[in-house]
Amino acid sequence: MTIRPPRHQTTLLAALAPACLTLALLCPAAHAAAPTSPLVSQQAVYDLGLVESAGGQTLSATGRMSYSVLKTCLGWSSHQRLDIQSVTRKQGEEHLLSDYAAQESLDGRHLTFKSQETRNGKLLRVVSGEASLAPDGAGVVQYRQPLAKTLRLPVGTLFPVTHTARILSAARQGEKDLTTPLFDGTLPDGPEDTYVTLLTWSPPPAGNTPYQHLQKLASGHVHIAFYDRNAHTMMPEYEMGMRYFANGVSDQLHLDFGDFKMQGTLSTLDLPPTPTCTQDTAP
Repeated sequence: MTIRPPRHQTTLLAALAPACLTLALLCPAAHAAAPTSPLVSQQAVYDLGLVESAGGQTLSATGRMSYSVLKTCLGWSSHQRLDIQSVTRKQGEEHLLSDYAAQESLDGRHLTFKSQETRNGKLLRVVSGEASLAPDGAGVVQYRQPLAKTLRLPVGTLFPVTHTARILSAARQGEKDLTTPLFDGTLPDGPEDTYVTLLTWSPPPAGNTPYQHLQKLASGHVHIAFYDRNAHTMMPEYEMGMRYFANGVSDQLHLDFGDFKMQGTLSTLDLPPTPTCTQDTAP
């Protein structure tokens, strides 16, 4: 599933703010029905470690991310908790905690969301509300926090689980890239643009994983760049890479926060059973 970065403009994540793709890349196709994809419920934990610091400003950074996506007969329930502790030359010790929860309907047309971020125990921001999409992907988001307001969503917008399903579908079909607006509810000013590069898609067995049920699946490496639709810059706010398995589980995370980069190792994984429903709609 698509991992959501912490969004607040802090010194820890000073370079975060999605930037806009060129107009040539911003031509979303008509919003098709959510693609069929064998996504599974999952509960995963990743250990995070610092691999690179731009300019040497971040002296150390460690963290952990827990990620839970559970399928019900009504939709997908997701929860992500990202905990990063760092030491920077300018600010010293910093502890950033990001908590995100969402409910997405099985048809990919409705989303309720809430995200919350704290730094050193102080609440930075809460974003909450709900959004809905028409068949062409255009829609509306109604925010409750931080301010009550209503915004339009552009044609082709995808919600998080549907976004993951679309990535996997494109990878299986041999496509090399994917461009689409994504709305997940972590930003208070609407959707962001994503540019997905599909590097490889290999048949099983998948090597270099200790989880036997993942070894039996096809997998591929994916790079995702997130861009601010309201900014006028070619640089992405946030980038990440991972290896995706055909069931939506990911490992080998690479998180680029701009001023530093972290690598995530899948440390624990549980795949709860998927319920059997009378009317089961993808993804």
